[in-house]
Amino acid sequence: MKLQQLRYICEVERHNLNVSSTAQSLFTSQPGISKQIRLLEDELGVEIFARSGKHLTHVTPAGQAILASAHNVLLEVEGIKRKAQEYSDETKGSLSIATTHTQARYALPTVINNFIGGYPDVSLHMQQGTPKQIAALASDGEVDFAIATEAIEQFSDLLMMPCYHWNRCIVVPKEHPLAKVEKLTLEQLALHPIVTYVFGFTGRSKLDDAFNKAHLEPKVVFTAVDSDVIKAYVRLGLGVGIIASMAYEPHLDGDLVSLDASHLFAHSTTNIGFRNGTFLRGYMYDFIEAFAPNLTKQKVEAAQACRTQQELQALFAADSLPMR
Repeated sequence: MKLQQLRYICEVERHNLNVSSTAQSLFTSQPGISKQIRLLEDELGVEIFARSGKHLTHVTPAGQAILASAHNVLLEVEGIKRKAQEYSDETKGSLSIATTHTQARYALPTVINNFIGGYPDVSLHMQQGTPKQIAALASDGEVDFAIATEAIEQFSDLLMMPCYHWNRCIVVPKEHPLAKVEKLTLEQLALHPIVTYVFGFTGRSKLDDAFNKAHLEPKVVFTAVDSDVIKAYVRLGLGVGIIASMAYEPHLDGDLVSLDASHLFAHSTTNIGFRNGTFLRGYMYDFIEAFAPNLTKQKVEAAQACRTQQELQALFAADSLPMR
């Protein structure tokens, strides 16, 4: 059994069993990958992938167990490499992050700018996606950190830690009737067409929960994953915008009026996390603390030592998180 064979089967799974696509991504040949997978299956005495002719059709039950172990082995190998790098040169390396547009656009720029200034020899990579995609990337070990609000509870192998709370604001053109309302109600809001986030993005579930509890049906006419897109369509008169408060920038959005909505919706919590068992290099601890000052290296190490979700929740129960 070779590490290369384990990498091949994991990559084939990641490319939806498309060996040709896998070969392209790995800069190798399709027959070479197929041969190595067959050699691994012969050695193990079981099929990892079921086949129809030359095509892989699905992962076998034995293959599912083998792939789970293969992922863990490859993560352990990556951890060994990182440990060696930490001792050889603690200021060089790479850091990959998966997050949503809102975090990338409004919460992370200053943190990343300062981090690059402090660690110029660390290459930083960012991927954006849905919360579920973000969590899956971290769970599969394809990125180091996931930063998200929604969907993280679906991935039990992730160690997620709370960073800060945030709420929403309502944005309307200056001439809009709601611009003159002193304290907005859900009933008033429900009378107007709404432009907001796609379900599953940026705390959207809190918005839906508030309307459901008030037995109101919001007129959501347009959804997007990008706060800037939402504001653009508010400017076109498509509807009233509901966005994260951090996404309203007075110096850029002066043509819009921002109305506080913190009394209408429960706050959401942004989390940062990584796959359980990940070896964190020194600069990774520094990045986490720069993004969330409450998450010192000591606190993160204490979180890593937690054996159950209940212990983890108890560790952070007394923390007073900032509101953004």
